[in-house]
Parts: sequence; structure tokens; C-alpha cells
Amino acid sequence: MKIDLHKIAVREVVAGYKDSAEEGVVAYGGKLDIRPKYQREFVYNGKQRDAVIETIKKSFPLNVMYWVKTGSGVYEVLDGQQRTISIGQYVGGDYSLGGYFFHNLTDEEQNQILDYELMIYFCEGTDREKLDWFKIINIAGEKLTDQELRNAVYTGSWLSDAKLKFSKTNCAAYLLAHDGGQLVSGSPIRQEYLETALSWINNGNIEEYMGKHQHDQGADELWQYFQDVIAWVRKTFTTYRKEMKDVAWGELYNAYKDKKVDAAKLEAKIKELMLDDDITNKKGIYEYVLTGSERSLSIRMFKDKEKREAYERQDGICVKCGKHFELEEMEADHITPWHEGGKTVAENCQMLCKQDNRTKSGK
Repeated sequence: MKIDLHKIAVREVVAGYKDSAEEGVVAYGGKLDIRPKYQREFVYNGKQRDAVIETIKKSFPLNVMYWVKTGSGVYEVLDGQQRTISIGQYVGGDYSLGGYFFHNLTDEEQNQILDYELMIYFCEGTDREKLDWFKIINIAGEKLTDQELRNAVYTGSWLSDAKLKFSKTNCAAYLLAHDGGQLVSGSPIRQEYLETALSWINNGNIEEYMGKHQHDQGADELWQYFQDVIAWVRKTFTTYRKEMKDVAWGELYNAYKDKKVDAAKLEAKIKELMLDDDITNKKGIYEYVLTGSERSLSIRMFKDKEKREAYERQDGICVKCGKHFELEEMEADHITPWHEGGKTVAENCQMLCKQDNRTKSGK
């Protein structure tokens, strides 16, 4: 990893400053992406913004910034985005400080700001080196999300197209996932939609997928996959419920997209399970009706009082092996299993030694 420290005057950094809202913010004569297209919007409040300018006016040191090299003489701000935008907005006349806009200042006062030198590290290296380094230095200010860090590394034509589809307010992915009820949680401009789609398509190996497709012309494969997932969900689960927005749909799609299911029967089963008080993880119902795994449901546990009642009733004897154990050496078990209609109530509780209980449940 190559990291070089540079001192660059404010007048050079803000040269050509242009803020096009979600279309991005550029400066440094067009060679610096301060906020690339569709990255999260400006988040500094007025007090934070003013503090940046006060620091510069008093010639106090401003925290070091980091730029990542994305091409020949072209850079992207990794750390220092809000500070740079605050400076660019002030010099550009977007807001005043203490009642004075930049153009109200004397020439001497203006030059004091424009000649102020920012401490900036230029970072260059392999994708892996940059990602590791960026995670280490992402420790101050408005933190970058994991996906924003990845975006700083895997820049290119593929990422530009992916951001267009997944990272803009009311982008195509957002509109699709909300049409008929929200199926994906999170915010597009915080890169959460893009992160979700990438995690789904490559079984959690996001960086591997981004590295492989970094120089593709577009993100059509990812977009088509996302559309297929959403279409499968709408077809398979015909009644929308709020719990559906937190389900890992891509994982279920990858495993069961080719399995023939009866949507009407699934809906009847889901409705029944939603009314079951023993199920504490309602979103897990959607996985359960496909996999049959009770672990996704988080079946309600027996209360300590119910465990004690069963223990005393059994005189501390495990009903499986017939040996005596202390209470803390035993675990509660459903006499009639939950999937056979057994409820998590005192009369359906029995105590087994830990070994027998875990053997029975396959733990």
C-alpha cells in the first residue's frame, strides 16, 4: 500500500467545485470526486460545518484527509468528504459565517482561507490493501459504511451502473422492492440496497463479486438477478406482511427457486403460524415453510418457574436416562414437540439432562 502525504492549498482543492446533488460533487479542477454519484448526501449540521471554517480562519490544524487514486491524476475522497464540502460551499457562497459570506470578507481574509494548506494522504495499492487500510482509518467523523468502503476500492464502469440502479433515492431497485409492500430494508443512498443485492447473488462474498466484475461495462447481471428474486417472492408469498422486509430473500431464492410450491397452501400455513404465540421470530416463518427448520422460528423458551416445577415433579430424574441431576445440569424439553402441536406451557415441560436433550434435538 502506497500512502503519500501532500499539502494542498484550499484554492487548489476547491477549484472547479460543483455540487450536483445526487449526481455527485467534484472539485480540484474536475479531478476529485468529493462525493461520487449516488453516495449518501451531505450529513454535517450547521454547527459542524461552521467549525470547519472557524478552524481554517484561525489557522488551526484540520484533521488529515484521505484521497484514493482511481486513475491517472484522478482521485476520490475517502475520508474528509464533509469537511471538503463545507469548505467548497463556503467559498462558493452557499452560506455565511457570523453574518459574513465569503465574498463579504476582505481580500486578505479571503486569501488567508484560500492559502490554508490541507493535509491530504494519497492512497494507492491493490484492492485488498486499500480495503484493509480504509477499514483501519475509518475511525472519525461521519463513518463510512462497509459498502461505501468497498465502493471506494472497486471503482469502475460496473460500479457506476450499479449505483445508478441501486444507490439513488427512488432508484429502480428501491421502487421495485416497495411495489406491493416493502421487501428490502435499509436506505439506497447509504448503499444498503446495493450491499443486500451483492450479498444475495454471491452468498455473502461481496468483495469477490465486485472484484470479478469491476471492469464490466454494466451491472445488468446483478440487476436481472435482483428482479428475479423480487418476482419469485411476490409469486411465492402472495399476501404481504410487514415482517417480509427483513427476510434474506436472496438466500431463499438461491436454494428454492426451482422447487415447485403451492402458494395457496403456503399462505394458509403462514397465516396459522403468525397466530402462534410460541413463535417469537415471525420473519423466520418464511424460511420455515420452505425448509422445515424450527431454528428459524425461535420457539418460546420455558420460564424458570416452569422448569423448576418440572424438575421437582421429576425429583431431579432425567426421563430419558433415569439418572439424577442438579437443576443447572438439565434443560427443558417439550413433551409433545412443538411441530406436533405441543405448546410451551408448564404441563408440556419435562427436564432432560443436557446430553439427552441435545442428542434428541440434534444440537
